[in-house]
Amino acid sequence: MTTTIAPAAPTERRKTIILATCCLSLLIVSMDATIVNVALPAIRSDLHASVSQLQWVIDIYTLVLASLLLLSGATADRFGRRRTFQIGLAVFAAGSLLCSLSNSVEMLIAARLFQAIGGSMLNPVAMSIITQVFPGRRERARAVGVWGAVVGISMALGPMLGGVLIDTVGWRSVFWINLPVCAAAITLTAIFVPESRSSVVRTLDPVGQALGIVAMAALVYGLIEGPSMGWSSARTLTIFAVALAAVVAFIVFEGRHHDPFIDLRFFRSVPFSSATVIAVIAFAGYGAFLFIMSLYLQEVRGLSAIGTGLLYLPLAVATLVCSPLSGRAVGRFGIAPSLIVAGLVMSVAGLLLTLLGTGTSLGLLAVMSGVFGIGFGLVNAPITTAAVSGMPVDRAGAASAVASTSRQVGVSIGVALCGSVVGTAMAGHIGTGFADSTHPLWWMVVAIGLVIAALGVVSRSAWAHRSTAAVAELLDEPEFAPAAAGGAGRA
Repeated sequence: MTTTIAPAAPTERRKTIILATCCLSLLIVSMDATIVNVALPAIRSDLHASVSQLQWVIDIYTLVLASLLLLSGATADRFGRRRTFQIGLAVFAAGSLLCSLSNSVEMLIAARLFQAIGGSMLNPVAMSIITQVFPGRRERARAVGVWGAVVGISMALGPMLGGVLIDTVGWRSVFWINLPVCAAAITLTAIFVPESRSSVVRTLDPVGQALGIVAMAALVYGLIEGPSMGWSSARTLTIFAVALAAVVAFIVFEGRHHDPFIDLRFFRSVPFSSATVIAVIAFAGYGAFLFIMSLYLQEVRGLSAIGTGLLYLPLAVATLVCSPLSGRAVGRFGIAPSLIVAGLVMSVAGLLLTLLGTGTSLGLLAVMSGVFGIGFGLVNAPITTAAVSGMPVDRAGAASAVASTSRQVGVSIGVALCGSVVGTAMAGHIGTGFADSTHPLWWMVVAIGLVIAALGVVSRSAWAHRSTAAVAELLDEPEFAPAAAGGAGRA
């Protein structure tokens, strides 16, 4: 146990500055996803990178982020949220600078790993700061609403800003823009953000953390390198065997640990397990879409980085509009309707994408991007709500953190699958057969959408409700109260 640091309540002006400071970190981390994807063809040309190396440029970041999110949150609770946040900003800025100075793709991948270490200390810690600074339910809801809007803004801004920078300055500039933002956030944090720690500090679980990292890294490595090593080669089979062994060891060890890295009892709740699966597969589809379309638009269709950013704009705008609408629908009708509609729309997007060819009109490409954005935007709000629905209040943060980690794992798997599914068409020079080779990937998106819709139906079943109640009893919370409010727990 430690003593909670409880500073005097900040003024409204100071609260606004603190919220803006936290949103700056969200802005750069969220922009990173789309802006680096747009830069991939330029990186490929300048650093003579193979497609598998481009996959690692994306996946090393999301893998490290997924691996360290929970640990960073626990570290901030123990040693101080403001201190951890500032360290994260400094590391992220240093990593961004190293990315811009990279003279080889290997150096870029290493710099992205370093950048991700800092990134893992930003969003979860910033959200903890917001929770502390905005204690009232209504003001916290408004603050979280602003936080969510920044995600949409960053998605809309990222492709366009990235396209302009890449075409006018070069791909290295997409990392330079992080430097002044980080500097401003570090300064504002030092002046305005109060220090805080958790009154209850969880014990660290290094063994569980390590097993989780090994499992994820081995799986993604196998998926990325499998096509070049051969799926039936001894090396590939060994890598997947290591991943499987790490998963089994993780389950056994965490099941016996008194304060595990991830409480496996959560997964006995059907809504929680569904949210985890949905987060992984939805973001796998999103990661694959961004990666493949960046290569297709610039290397097959010959569009500029700015043109690619324009065709990502319907995706960003649709996500920006549909995410808050889905959140309101979840609060009023429960998670099921949003999940069902999101899944069906995503399936429609997948079907449209199966029409992709070397001569597909730009108008149809924009429609494909927009429809995918609608489905993706609608699915985001129900993921977190389903994860925390019915959980005891003091377990809601842990449940939400698992959902956030699952999103990053999903992006990593989606990008890794690109090479596995598209195969030889991505090797060497990407030519006219590339568009046709992507069709199996889009059929996977169709399947992903159908699974999401099916899990939406399951979430409203009596079985789901019984499982939630059973988990609440299992966690032995005598003063149990659902974590989600406003109808979010209904199906």
